[in-house]
Amino acid sequence: MSPLPNQPKLSRRFRLQYEEAQSRWVLLYPEGMVQLNDSAAEILKRCDGERSLDAIVAELEQAFNTEGLAPQVQALLEEGQRRGWID
Repeated sequence: MSPLPNQPKLSRRFRLQYEEAQSRWVLLYPEGMVQLNDSAAEILKRCDGERSLDAIVAELEQAFNTEGLAPQVQALLEEGQRRGWID
């Protein structure tokens, strides 16, 4: 698998949106939908192709007043890349 891009972004094949019916964030794509937990949604909301991995981590750590999120963020983005969510 190729390394994560410097500035990860959500693939154009997917759309991130909040689903009122399920009270959660989902990734929509032509064949279906992926339900996301709150942490995954917060990470993917920041994958706009402009923020670096470090910037995403810093923003999340500040927003949630915590430290040490880099391994979890990187793991989710690597899994997202494997699944085709991340370009």
